[in-house]
Amino acid sequence: MTSLALQIPDLVAFNQRVHDRVDHWFERKWVRRSAWCAVGGLLFGSLIFVYFATGLPSSEKLLAYQPPLPTNVRGYDGNPVQTFARERRVELAYDEYPPLVVHAFVSAEDKTFFSHGGIDYPGLIGAVFDYTRKSVSGGRAKGGSTITQQVAKYLLQDDTYAISRKIREAILAFRLEDTLSKEQILELYLNSIFLGRNAYGVQAASRAYFDKDVADLTLPEAAYLAVLPKAPSNYDPVRATEKALARRNYVLREMARNGYITEDQRAAAAAAPLGTIRYGSSAKFRDQGGYFMEEVRRDLLKRFGEKAEDGPNSVYAGGLWVRTSMVPKMQDAAADALREGLSRFDGGRGWRDTGLSIDVGSDWQTQLRVAALGTGFPDWKKAVVLSKDSGSARIGLPDGSTGTLPASAAVQPVRGAGGTAFNALRPGMIIIVKQLGLDSYALRSIPEVGGGFIAEEVHTGRVLAMQGGFDVIGSSYNRATQALRQPGSAFKPVVYVTALENGMTPASIIVDAPFCVWQGAGLGNKCFRNFDGKYSGPKTMRWGVEQSRNLMTIRAASQTGMDKVVANASKLGVGNYDRYLSIALGAGDTTVLKLTNAYAILANSGRSVTPTVIDYVQDRNGKVILRSDNRCQVMEADNGGACNAAEWDGKAMPRPPSRQKQLLDAQAAYQMVHIMEGVIERGTATVLRDLDRPMFGKTGTTSGPTNVWFIGGTPEVVAGVYIGYDQPRPMGHGAQGGRVAAPIFKQFAQVAFKDLPKIPFVAPPGIRMVRVDRATGKRVFGVFPTTVDPKSSVIWEAFQPETEPRRSFRRSIELAKAQVDGESRIAARPIRRAGPAKPKSPADSSEFLQRQGGIY
Repeated sequence: MTSLALQIPDLVAFNQRVHDRVDHWFERKWVRRSAWCAVGGLLFGSLIFVYFATGLPSSEKLLAYQPPLPTNVRGYDGNPVQTFARERRVELAYDEYPPLVVHAFVSAEDKTFFSHGGIDYPGLIGAVFDYTRKSVSGGRAKGGSTITQQVAKYLLQDDTYAISRKIREAILAFRLEDTLSKEQILELYLNSIFLGRNAYGVQAASRAYFDKDVADLTLPEAAYLAVLPKAPSNYDPVRATEKALARRNYVLREMARNGYITEDQRAAAAAAPLGTIRYGSSAKFRDQGGYFMEEVRRDLLKRFGEKAEDGPNSVYAGGLWVRTSMVPKMQDAAADALREGLSRFDGGRGWRDTGLSIDVGSDWQTQLRVAALGTGFPDWKKAVVLSKDSGSARIGLPDGSTGTLPASAAVQPVRGAGGTAFNALRPGMIIIVKQLGLDSYALRSIPEVGGGFIAEEVHTGRVLAMQGGFDVIGSSYNRATQALRQPGSAFKPVVYVTALENGMTPASIIVDAPFCVWQGAGLGNKCFRNFDGKYSGPKTMRWGVEQSRNLMTIRAASQTGMDKVVANASKLGVGNYDRYLSIALGAGDTTVLKLTNAYAILANSGRSVTPTVIDYVQDRNGKVILRSDNRCQVMEADNGGACNAAEWDGKAMPRPPSRQKQLLDAQAAYQMVHIMEGVIERGTATVLRDLDRPMFGKTGTTSGPTNVWFIGGTPEVVAGVYIGYDQPRPMGHGAQGGRVAAPIFKQFAQVAFKDLPKIPFVAPPGIRMVRVDRATGKRVFGVFPTTVDPKSSVIWEAFQPETEPRRSFRRSIELAKAQVDGESRIAARPIRRAGPAKPKSPADSSEFLQRQGGIY
């Protein structure tokens, strides 16, 4: 066998030949020094690279990068109603940007973008010379940045004027070019660059400046947007029109020089005006639901965080899509009703200074625009007093226009001081005005009294409308969810439904008479009183609720037991209270949201509902990450995906489990609702009777009075309203729930309930509808109630089984004598239940024939 012979190179000889050729060069001093300088420079450069490259995004992070996107909020019908954004941005793919826009930005910012490797070296050398010159003479040098470097600058979030930043930008630019394609880099740029008017990205800027999508931009419009990355404020279309036109025309010339447009196209575009719209007029929708949206924002912040560092689904960077339960029509109705109610109550109490002022000597328009003061009504505006003479004041408005405020339109007295409001005006004061004529305005005042309003869907708990005060701007304190106030008589249904669960009936007789409790030797007797200070003697429970009698409520609570009352208050979510009798009269604090939800539970046959403002949340890719109704998830966990079966398995359709627990006896809950229908018909809320639909409700007025309430609604929607000062104090003797709060509810209902069907409250199985005398509660035969007269002496009353009044006969003297004489006649009839009687007319009982349960 022969082995293959391998020839090994003579490395020693090769090394000797290298030394022979190189050594004589290194004998020269300048060569040695140059070599050492090169090695030192290479080492120094490596150290610089390692130092500045530390902390830069890796290639993996660059590939996975997603720009911050705002949270988009929609109403119950899917229409947009609000956005939560620090950077207003709409993300588009590169292919969605028309070539016209791409060519305009490349021509304006980086004409060699598609050919360089991240750095424009001629531009860089020019920037270095400019920096050297201006570091001596002063001033800021030109940047010389490519589009890739601008993307790197955005990713670094560093705007410092320093060489170190430019080095980091250059390193990251090379990394971007190695990791992403040119199209991907340009897509990042077009989606991220700041273009003024709080618009980040070209699509957002297209909407902000022209109210168009990028696909609809004309040549001059695209060229104008391309001038903005340098310095948007320097080319503002209003303040710097000439500079903006000159710079736009420069971009057009560059586009023509680069071959993107013809000379004729350039000339035609250069002759066109800027054509921008006024700042703030490009919203695709009107922002709605200030307090509602603020509640949504707080909920989202609690769940997902605020910034990108808090997680991928943060409110201000995650690009969430949020479906809320807000009904815009109801929200507008609630806001208008509450504002008008507050203004109506506050009217006649004098003009109140806003307490805000600005310097009218420098850019008063911007100062006024950002002033934290909400005007509430759409036709009210904030203004600043610019000057004043004896007959009028000159005022400025947020849009930069001016107007006149005549002295005759500001004659209100100053609240808490003497003189008229006009005399109190001073230059720089921020005021509220309402336009009367072309440039004439009248003075208005923000109400001092506050209040909250909630509308909730009965069967789901979804909050349909929420208003927490006059205006959320300048007053984010939500009085609908945060203000703890005493509900007064609005708490009484909790007492009475507890009594109905424990043996009492709507016809039970309760004495309306003095009631005192011994509190001990130190405190003596605690005597309760009615609102009017009078007594009415024995009356039915229904009458006591309809007329809101305190003494009857106290007796019902005492007889039932306060331990049971406060237990039900806790179950209903109203509050956790001690077992004091005064709690029965609404002495415990609660919120409008909590009490309204308790009424919704009553209307929902005692089944629990949880108030929610968010239906579901999707991430930026459309995946649902939160649902308020999680029944399908429960089913999937229990039996392997019953909600999302791939195909029919031949079995019955799956029914999601109920989300609701039975908190109260269903029959007692219906009885309470039926009693509160009488509050509307003939009680303390008769102002609502002409709404002409099945409704229930209860007013409330606390001692002072310091708070006034109304809670009530239909079988579908329950709403609650509270009025009172933020620092509780007496509102005046004329303030009562039926006079102040109920009219606010009525104004809301006239709009919100207009198109809703008139559905009666449905009784649960077992309820017996019995004709009784309204005054005595005794059973009536032979006469049917009428819907014509709400104060009819005979009414239908709801009873639980075996609790309705019985009919019996006592043996008379004549019958007794006849029996003794041997007359063959029946002395007494056995007790029996009366059968259904035929109504005199269908109209008299048509409403009740629709109910479930018996009619007796």
